Amino acid sequence: QVQLVESGGGLVQTGGSLRLSCVASGGTLSNYAMGWFRQVLGKEREFVAAIHWSGDNTYYANSVSGRFTISRDNAKNVVYLQMNSLLPEDTAVYYCAADPVRLSMERSNYDYWGQGTQVTVSS
Repeated sequence: QVQLVESGGGLVQTGGSLRLSCVASGGTLSNYAMGWFRQVLGKEREFVAAIHWSGDNTYYANSVSGRFTISRDNAKNVVYLQMNSLLPEDTAVYYCAADPVRLSMERSNYDYWGQGTQVTVSS
């Protein structure tokens, strides 16, 4: 069973950048499609981005397309989320997740989750 740990969150001003990392242990990252989701208190967890196990295919939510980039380094067992041109509405707890079956935007398809990292964008 793979364990996931996110890092890289923090406080940034509007227009700034952050890079989130998700390190996997207890399993081989290349066996999984990986996704990033985010959640604001009181709201449902929403899809942000996903990447195929090979890195050859990616999906993005419309709200982040063109600003965020998901990537992975299977040799290091790490998935990244580069976030540029951040907006106050990007403020949320960001979670990475692993799907052993498919590349998906559906939260319910992901079997393994990290504990989350807080991203706060000030206006």
